[in-house]
Amino acid sequence: MTQFSLFPQPMWSVKELNSYVRDLFESDELLQDLWVEGEISNLSRPSSGHMYFTLKDESAALRCVMWRNDVYRLKFTPRDGMLVQAHGSLSVYEVSGQYQLYAAELRPAGEGALYQEFLRLKERLEAEGLFDPARKRPLPPFPAVIGVVTSPTGAALRDILNTLSRRYPLAEVVISPTPVQGIEAPPAIVQALDKLNRIVHPDVILLARGGGSIEDLWAFNDELVARAIAASSAPVITGVGHETDFTIADFTSDLRAPTPTAAAELATPNRSDLVAELADIERRLDELILSRLFQNRQAFEAAQSRLAMRSPERTLQTYRQRLDELLHLMDVSASHMLELKRASFTSLEKRIAALNPDSVLKRGYALVRRSSGGLLASAAQVSFGDELSIQMHDGEFSVVVSDGKEGAA
Repeated sequence: MTQFSLFPQPMWSVKELNSYVRDLFESDELLQDLWVEGEISNLSRPSSGHMYFTLKDESAALRCVMWRNDVYRLKFTPRDGMLVQAHGSLSVYEVSGQYQLYAAELRPAGEGALYQEFLRLKERLEAEGLFDPARKRPLPPFPAVIGVVTSPTGAALRDILNTLSRRYPLAEVVISPTPVQGIEAPPAIVQALDKLNRIVHPDVILLARGGGSIEDLWAFNDELVARAIAASSAPVITGVGHETDFTIADFTSDLRAPTPTAAAELATPNRSDLVAELADIERRLDELILSRLFQNRQAFEAAQSRLAMRSPERTLQTYRQRLDELLHLMDVSASHMLELKRASFTSLEKRIAALNPDSVLKRGYALVRRSSGGLLASAAQVSFGDELSIQMHDGEFSVVVSDGKEGAA
């Protein structure tokens, strides 16, 4: 049976309660001056200069803060996986209600077990040549099929798919799901890689997960995973954690990306870049076609001109023109010759006219003939009493020689 108090219970606000707990922590002298040993994880150094990290052991974790002035006094560089001893005070961060260690001093306590194991495995695989740059395979410039090995429920897959869809939607994406954290993760990752290579035969594989502590990313420091990456038929791009996170898988892969999104970007060409490149190719192709058409048109016109010069019609035109020229020369020559003949004829005509007896007679000369018809050329041929015929230019009459010297005959 529920019993009701006669006195009202006090109602706390969240802020009041967190402040009260903080006062309890800060009033405990033991909690205000203590040393804590643990392995650094989730180390963060924002631009403010402060340092945030977690101290972990086998079964627990403690959030820690070190202010900028204390960070500057450190004699070493803290990193994830390092085993350290932190000195400071314990209090409550009221905004989130989380208690944390405000570390004023930090000293190395030796490297953590996980980090030592990481270094040992890295050194051994590197000695085998598993990280040799010569065995890194080139990435296909235009992958048709992209395999993705990651958790099907993680944000990394969503980021990868969004990036691939935005940059290169032509590629077919095949997801081989696997856990990426915990004891079951390494063999599952190996199996997911094997399935892609045996069944899908992708052009490239993306092996990815989001950020986390060294423990969260430990599946990617597994030797079997490293050897599966090296044995992959398709080149592998790893995008594990954040930019500062390095795993054995990163050293073994063909290319390491700082994030899952960057892995998708490295695996594909950018669609906008391809569109710009295609536009440039189209422009240069248009220019080349126009130039080739111009050259061909010039060559055609030159050939057409040469053909016209060598065509029978051109020859006939030449012969026709030559015939016209010859006919003209013949006309000119004939006219000239005719003029010469005419002049010669006129000259001859004048000479004939000059020798014409009628012309001579007109000048007062006469022809004397015997009655028998013989022409007398000399007076010695005439005798007294001869009957002669005298021909003048306008008539003829007869005479009898009445006087004159008789001829000897």
